[in-house]
Amino acid sequence: MFRLDGKVAIVTGGSRGIGRAVAEALAGQGAFVVVNYVRGEEEAKKTVAAIEAKGGKAEAVAFDVSDMAATEAAVADIAKRHGRLDILVANAGIAIDNLVLRVKDDELDRLFAVNVKGSLAAAKAAIKVMMRAKTGRIVFLSSIVGEAGNAGQAGYAATKAALIGVTKTLAKEYASRNITVNAVAPGFIDTDMTTQIPGDMKTAMLQSIPLGRTGRSEEVAAAVTFLSSDESSYVTGEVLRVNGGMLM
Repeated sequence: MFRLDGKVAIVTGGSRGIGRAVAEALAGQGAFVVVNYVRGEEEAKKTVAAIEAKGGKAEAVAFDVSDMAATEAAVADIAKRHGRLDILVANAGIAIDNLVLRVKDDELDRLFAVNVKGSLAAAKAAIKVMMRAKTGRIVFLSSIVGEAGNAGQAGYAATKAALIGVTKTLAKEYASRNITVNAVAPGFIDTDMTTQIPGDMKTAMLQSIPLGRTGRSEEVAAAVTFLSSDESSYVTGEVLRVNGGMLM
């Protein structure tokens, strides 16, 4: 089940963390994976090397999702070179935390440029290819804070909530072309981002998780893999929570 043999996938922000886990999971199911990055070339190459070491196929391609023209050109080139584009995982994102009274204009601009505009740019470019093929899978990476909120993350939460609205809208717009659009909303996952959380705050978070532990990037990747597969063909416009019961 969930095999992706012969399919081509793009994972934005695929050089580390959840993006890397998703890239490896899709490749493990047979997809050719394009690992997108902006500045983390070495990390992207490590992701490709890890995939190839397991017998998978991948390449690293640099483009900034917040640049719509560059994103559209890169996606079009990828589809032309490989003859198809079946899966887009819009994972690239940043977090800038601040209380709302301290949030700066440039922080909000950067958050929305990458998390929202960047995801829309990648989706727009991918949809152009997928419409011609009359099939495709798009998965956005949202977050538990997009649904539940979190103190000190007003800007970040706004961007992740926006992606849920985008998911449902695009699902309605392109269902007739057999393009499904879904989102995955991770909870407290062990990544570079969460390792910076102070110990007392981390303890409080763990107490709020019914399963009593943090999640792993591979567990998020498993959800993305399902939504990228043929087995999810009747699932669209959904937000799949991967949070250990932290939000139900």
